[in-house]
Amino acid sequence: MQDNHSDDNEIDGDEESASMGEENFADLLEAYEKNIDTHLKKGDKIKGAIIAISDETVFVDTGSKIDGAVDKFELLDEDGNLPYHVGDELDLYIVSLNESELILSRALSGDGGLEMVNDAWNSRIPVNGKVVEAIKGGFAVEIFKRRAFCPISQIDIRYVDTPADYVGNTFEFIITRVESQGKNIVVSRRELLERQVKEGRAEFLKKVEGGAVFDGEVRKLMDFGAFVELYPGVDGLVHISEISWSRIEKPGEVLKEGDRVKVRVIRIDKDPKTGADRMSLSIKQAEGNPWEDMSKKFSVGDTITGKAVRCTKFGVFVELSPGIEGLVHISEMSYVKRVVNPSDVVNPGDMIHVVIKDIDISKKRISLSMKDAAGDPWAGAENTYSKGKVFKGTIERKEPFGYFISVAPGITGLLPKSKINQFHDPSSVEKLKQGDALTVVVESISADERKLSFDLTDETDRAEWKTFSEDSKSQQVGSLGEKLNEAFRNSER
Repeated sequence: MQDNHSDDNEIDGDEESASMGEENFADLLEAYEKNIDTHLKKGDKIKGAIIAISDETVFVDTGSKIDGAVDKFELLDEDGNLPYHVGDELDLYIVSLNESELILSRALSGDGGLEMVNDAWNSRIPVNGKVVEAIKGGFAVEIFKRRAFCPISQIDIRYVDTPADYVGNTFEFIITRVESQGKNIVVSRRELLERQVKEGRAEFLKKVEGGAVFDGEVRKLMDFGAFVELYPGVDGLVHISEISWSRIEKPGEVLKEGDRVKVRVIRIDKDPKTGADRMSLSIKQAEGNPWEDMSKKFSVGDTITGKAVRCTKFGVFVELSPGIEGLVHISEMSYVKRVVNPSDVVNPGDMIHVVIKDIDISKKRISLSMKDAAGDPWAGAENTYSKGKVFKGTIERKEPFGYFISVAPGITGLLPKSKINQFHDPSSVEKLKQGDALTVVVESISADERKLSFDLTDETDRAEWKTFSEDSKSQQVGSLGEKLNEAFRNSER
């Protein structure tokens, strides 16, 4: 009895398991059918994964009860190889379907009658067409061994500069008009491209985030910046302030259309007028801030060559490297002469030698010196211009308290008025003008204070007499000496 009871339990369990299995299968079938697209129609574009590849056909999962088939020949590359494998996804069009088959194609091509032309037109299925020649207003295109017309505005999404570039190429087109029993066919490539760009743009923008870095192409230059294309149909603006770490007046100074550049997305927002997405980009931020590794490039005391970028009343700004500028204060421009206006010494664009005097990375400031780079003429001056040495100088300027005498570039001393008055012939000195030569002797020197004091010497008389004598010789007037010589010669006769 116990065994019979056990057998009954086993039978009940098997029946229950079978019932549960049938229910699970039914649920799976129902779930599968829910995911099947039953609204496919001729002309629809689908994306499907390759599920099998035969000698002549590639089979694709269409998401419906019927798998799609596309001729393998359509998918071969230029070398005749199939670049796809099972699992790869393809974008295809439905060109024919019924309860038992679903034929797919990238685009219609080959020979075709008027019926095929009308089918492609009504179903909006792309067709392959070869651009035969450029004609007035557009291009002659051959589709299904028939002649069609493509307006020049419909051959591309960009402005067409050279129509000849398109001749001889085969593209996909959409038939937009058929008239006169197929004798007048108008096609458009632009419509397909815009559709592809729109789909790709949407996918691309989903992945774009602020801070992302992309490679792009400069498409157009404007006075206020450059438009850079990141993806077909997706571009952004690089404002002129974001093009370079160096100061530029126009984008064309550093960029030209067609350049490949690396950009960083700094902001994505909506155009208040159109509501379209717009991106603000930066080239310089993609390169990195030059001040971050500035300490590795420059040190205090370095002598380098920089480019003068602009002059101000208080000095000149010098670019040491892209994005790194320093200031040469007007007081640091020359040892040799007193600088009143920096632009009298340096012009923007000049390459000049400077010494780095100070660096403040936190404030992004660098102090530079032109005069230190040129050398200090007062270095070793106490030996060169020691007391008692005589020099022939030039009167730089005359003041009530004395004359400033320049004895070398950057070395100027004072001949006090009291020394002139003490001279045995003050008038001979006082009659001299600015720029005239004058022989002086060093009275005292303080190189630290850059002070040099002069006195007059007997050499001054000789120098003045020499100058007078040379001037007299240059004139065609007889002198006392000449008359004495002439009298001497006469007496010898």
